[in-house]
Amino acid sequence: MTKYSFVLFHKEVLPFLERVQELGMVDITRENKAVDEHSKEKFSLLERYASAEKALKALSESIPSKSISLTNDLDSLSSEELLQLAERAISDRENLSSDLKLLIRERDDAYQWGAFTKDDIDKITSLGYQMHFYIISESSYNPEWESQYIIHTLSVEGGKRYFVLLVQNNEELHFKYPESKFPANSYNSIDKVIESTKAKIDSTEDLLLALIARIDKIHSGAVAERANLELHLAGVSSVKEAEGTIAVMTGFSPADKRDELHEFFESTGVYFLEEKAKEEDNPPIKLKNNFFTRLFEPIGELYMLPKYGELDLTPYFAPFYMLFFGLCLGDIGYGIVLFTAGTIGRFKLPKMRGYMMLIQFLGIGAMLMPMLNGVFFGAKLQDIIPMPDSIKELFFSDIKMFWFAIIFGLFQIVVARLVNAIDSMIRKGWQHGMHNIGWSILIIWFSIIYAGTMLPDLVIPEYVSYIGYAGLAMIILFSSTEGNILKRVMKGAFSLYDITGIFGDMLSYIRLFGLGTAGGILGLVVNSVAMNMSGIPYVGWFFTGLMLLVGHTAVLLLNSLGAFVHPMRLTFVEFYKNAGFGGGGRAFRPLTKNEN
Repeated sequence: MTKYSFVLFHKEVLPFLERVQELGMVDITRENKAVDEHSKEKFSLLERYASAEKALKALSESIPSKSISLTNDLDSLSSEELLQLAERAISDRENLSSDLKLLIRERDDAYQWGAFTKDDIDKITSLGYQMHFYIISESSYNPEWESQYIIHTLSVEGGKRYFVLLVQNNEELHFKYPESKFPANSYNSIDKVIESTKAKIDSTEDLLLALIARIDKIHSGAVAERANLELHLAGVSSVKEAEGTIAVMTGFSPADKRDELHEFFESTGVYFLEEKAKEEDNPPIKLKNNFFTRLFEPIGELYMLPKYGELDLTPYFAPFYMLFFGLCLGDIGYGIVLFTAGTIGRFKLPKMRGYMMLIQFLGIGAMLMPMLNGVFFGAKLQDIIPMPDSIKELFFSDIKMFWFAIIFGLFQIVVARLVNAIDSMIRKGWQHGMHNIGWSILIIWFSIIYAGTMLPDLVIPEYVSYIGYAGLAMIILFSSTEGNILKRVMKGAFSLYDITGIFGDMLSYIRLFGLGTAGGILGLVVNSVAMNMSGIPYVGWFFTGLMLLVGHTAVLLLNSLGAFVHPMRLTFVEFYKNAGFGGGGRAFRPLTKNEN
């Protein structure tokens, strides 16, 4: 990165920043939060845009599409006016939908009391009668009451009798059942309100559909407001000198843009200094990866970016992540499904092309790694495809998959240590990477020695032990590069305690075997249940196919979640720790009018 320091007269700040924004190549140091009332209002407005866009996208899936006539009137509105209209329409729809639910419930409660009007009630009351309403079970109703009271049955529904009992105003009623609440409105009058409410909902949904068709215009308004906010934050973040008449600001840009930017800043007439960015300047980070490792950048960003000057580990963890995902998913068939879904998604969802390509590569990993034990949709390839015994013996058993997961994990730890060693030697000096080379040697040496105890036929040459001792010496002598030789040796001896951490890291990789095996067992259970359904007369084939489809889809979704999360944990904890990753960098955010 190249660091630029600008000194401007206060009246030149805004025009200069507008030109920088047009260029879109310089990250002007600025706050990423509200710093005054204006920025608070802008942040609030952006939140409203984001909320409205999210709601409209959700409604686009729930509101049935239909031809609408209310379209042309909206074209003349600005993005913010469309936003306000969308907010009101979304709120109105929610309120009307809530009212409709209450009305339907009220109508259901009133239906058993029959149709009536307020005039009917008033007429009976004017005749000098009081009305008392009851709901009792049909078995509790006594027909003899009809000779004692003036009773009129309104309806009998679901084993309950709804009736009204009339008594004169000067009489007291002593009835053994509690009186029921009579609805304030008749069901037929509520029906009219329901129809009116439905019509209002339809009209509101027409408006929402018209707004959904203009969601790009609403989004463009959010982009413009974001650009204005960034411009404002860049202006207010500058350091004011000479009683506010001079503004000093800092910016960063990739070093390969230096010539182009130098010419541009010369043309502005602004006084500026350029120099190579240093770590203490806290410059932003812009990762540079090839098409394959760039796909895994979002995964690395879920944790944090490397600090400026720190090695980007994305190219080193990307291949491991792909293969670890395959081990955890543990099924060739599921890998084929993911690869196919990613391929279709690349064409159907061009805006998500990067994510779809990532799914494709994860699918490839899920096709490669399960080939070790031959699991295909929960079944073993060696069981469903006729093949010679010599080929069957090539597939790994469960115990071989267990050891493979551990060895693969140790390999990743060794790679992380070597990456750490080489990077430290380049940036700090050869002594700073020697202890990690020693740890790599020691891990490999321990692994070979352990293999020798488990495999009696394995002959380990004597010089292998000398290599192990050399690794041990490198750890003791170079774990600390400061102080006299005695202090260095003491610190090196204490650093051997890290062997417990490496042992713990190694055990973490057992999850690669566990998740893959669990997924295979679930697939096997789905197959077993489906085959049992095939015995159902006439429709057994249908339920077998349905069970296979639904069951394997559920297992694929469940396993994919675990296969995505656990390799990420191995990356962020085991790999990053052994590679000496510190992190804490901030992303490169050029001042631009377009979306970042």
